[in-house]
Amino acid sequence: MSVHMRKKMAILLAAAMLVGTAVVPSAFAEDAVSESQTTEGTEVPAESPAGETAEDPEDAAISKEQAEKLLRQYISIPDDYKLQRSSYSGQKLFDGEQKIWRLVFTKTVNGREMGNIYASLDSDTGQLLGFDSYSNEPGAAPTYPLKVDREAAQELAEGFIKEVAADYVPQIAFNETDGADLLPPLSGKIVHQLRFDRIVNGMPYTDNYIHLSVDSEGHVLGFQLQWDDTIEFPKPSKTLTAEQATAAVKKLAKPELAYIVTHGEGGKREPILSYGLSPIVIDAATGEELQAGGYGAWDDGVVQDAPLTEKPLSAPPKAGKLSEEQAAEAVKKAFGLPEGAKLTESNYNEYVTESGETSTSWDLSWSLMKDGKEDGYVFASVNGSTGAVRSYYGYSHSEPAATGSVLPLDQALQKAVDAVKAQLPWLTDELYLVKPNEDRYKNVAPDEIGSYRISFKHKVHGASVDYDYVSLNVNARTGKVESYDASISEYDYPSNAPKTIDAAEAVESYLNYYDVALTYRVFQEFWWEGNPLPIEKYKLMMASGEIEGSEVESKSKVELVYKLQQKPLHESVFLDAQNGEWRSRETGAVTTLEVPKPTDAAGHWAEEPLSLMVAYKALDLEDGKVRPNEKITRGELIKMLVLARNSGGGYYPMYGMDQAGSAEKSTASFADVAADSEYFAYVESALQQNLIDLGDGSFNPEGLVTRDEMAELIVRALGYNTLADYDHIFKSNFKDEAAIDNKGQAAIVVGLKIMSLSDGKFLPDKEVSRAEASIAFYRYLQKRAELQEAPLRM
Repeated sequence: MSVHMRKKMAILLAAAMLVGTAVVPSAFAEDAVSESQTTEGTEVPAESPAGETAEDPEDAAISKEQAEKLLRQYISIPDDYKLQRSSYSGQKLFDGEQKIWRLVFTKTVNGREMGNIYASLDSDTGQLLGFDSYSNEPGAAPTYPLKVDREAAQELAEGFIKEVAADYVPQIAFNETDGADLLPPLSGKIVHQLRFDRIVNGMPYTDNYIHLSVDSEGHVLGFQLQWDDTIEFPKPSKTLTAEQATAAVKKLAKPELAYIVTHGEGGKREPILSYGLSPIVIDAATGEELQAGGYGAWDDGVVQDAPLTEKPLSAPPKAGKLSEEQAAEAVKKAFGLPEGAKLTESNYNEYVTESGETSTSWDLSWSLMKDGKEDGYVFASVNGSTGAVRSYYGYSHSEPAATGSVLPLDQALQKAVDAVKAQLPWLTDELYLVKPNEDRYKNVAPDEIGSYRISFKHKVHGASVDYDYVSLNVNARTGKVESYDASISEYDYPSNAPKTIDAAEAVESYLNYYDVALTYRVFQEFWWEGNPLPIEKYKLMMASGEIEGSEVESKSKVELVYKLQQKPLHESVFLDAQNGEWRSRETGAVTTLEVPKPTDAAGHWAEEPLSLMVAYKALDLEDGKVRPNEKITRGELIKMLVLARNSGGGYYPMYGMDQAGSAEKSTASFADVAADSEYFAYVESALQQNLIDLGDGSFNPEGLVTRDEMAELIVRALGYNTLADYDHIFKSNFKDEAAIDNKGQAAIVVGLKIMSLSDGKFLPDKEVSRAEASIAFYRYLQKRAELQEAPLRM
């Protein structure tokens, strides 16, 4: 008997006996529910992901019954969770296949699903591969500050791995950055995402890992073992040092200019010129650049070096007001309408742009008739003031039948270029053809091409405008433009190219944004009918059943590389190309790659709350100082309150978007907090949530705040303000009670220990400092968590 056969027999024997020797933790807590309602224990084959194959359960080394017993041991599945459905399939590995049992356990009460546990197991070895658990049963409110922080969660995760995947412990290392939230939490509803990377020859292979989800109460919510033992990793030979790799990356780096649209101050959307740098991958031994996405990466085409024309072919069209007939005529002139086309629907739309101007459009639909019957349709959208066609799509059932000839790609490209020149003549000096990869159409039958999809990139002074797009479909048999879509935003750009920082300076900045990491990468090349098949298309065609796995040739490769790996960030940023500053992608505000820390808070009695508020930009810094003893303003306090209630999430004005990507103008509720104010979004949100009143229409954002006013705000945020009006039910012995306007609110905040007394006095008229406000809201967060109740089940 072979070693493999003896091992398999031993596994079968162990699975059959199931003597329960494993130490099994209570591994799950649940927080949602599935909608499935299949019969308990019924075999329901799951839809296999791309790369998986259906298998016969009779061939499984471990039966479904044995798999269920093992899983119930691994993750302590309660008895009231019954097996609802199962699937057995094979998953492709680098050089082989893994057989997997996937089981779903469901808890049902009075015919209603109360929870699900999804679990998977290797059917040859019995190894737990993963589980996730969900429930619609409310649990106790999580505490704040966290009962289990990330460091404690890591210890729990390591203990769990030792119990369910002990053989992998020597081969993994904790990834300090993956899943780490650089911003401190503002809520106890935190799930720590913890990843342990596979270490091969002393280096991480990040495509293999163990991932766990642990909540702040210490429950393991999920586990995933992503591993492939069939990969043969080459022994590292002489490799570049980190310094040499960094130098090679600097030589290869080509930062590109592009416009970014942000909300800007007060939510105003405006384009800002940025520098971007695509991830770079180099051979670890030679420094030679490798394709970042692997050799099977999808190729959208190559942007041509020159625009369609050196100068625009015409001036922009003059604004006017088109009638329905004129809009229909614009479509007919641009793309033609077949004989018998009947206009069946038209809609006229108006909307106000960010600049306050009214923009209009006509949406039109035609039915195509032939021999008295409907033969197809045409849809189009036309700018109601200029007559420019924004989109067009036409379809006819009686298209010519496929023939043996097909329009060559070059001719299709020319037709697309001619169409764009005719439709957007005032932009031809800013539009660049994206030429598709000709390999995509090699060895493809004419009737399978259908149509060529051709796109154009918009650039202003060489900088990409990626939020704009122009694309067409050209029929490969008739040469007709079947569809056209042009979205060009109506922003103003500088007439001359802005002065930017040097590209080398941009690269240096990005080396603070990225790490140059040494790692293995493994990828597969797929070939079908003699042509390379990008991995994305391979998965799509496999999933749709268009191809069988046996029709595709797979070539695998393992490489040791250096690659640019993004460092963890506390917010999404971009590099301002004009001044070299990092800015927030959401607001456009100047920011930093690291969480800001006040230099004058160290050792302060409110150090932690002050640092918390600075991290979320509720309080600003001046020369790195938070100025804890300065008085807080009304605007700052409202911003602090809204951020605390929203667990730190950003608040931006709600804009309606027009079809060109511009935003409708917002209206300010307060005369002294305009839409471009830094406090606008927060004040409007507070008003909508009934935290503040409109009053006389002024807010006074720079005014100072008394303790009496802050007490009312906090109680409103807790939801007890109406109750506080019945102040006679609250016992208080404040020495200065007669001077307090909001007696009930003062009693609540003192009783909850959110605010404190000074020698028995509440001091209602005392103005609040930044430090005092910070610690009050920190205590508010604690009490908010304590006061949350689970719903009563009747």
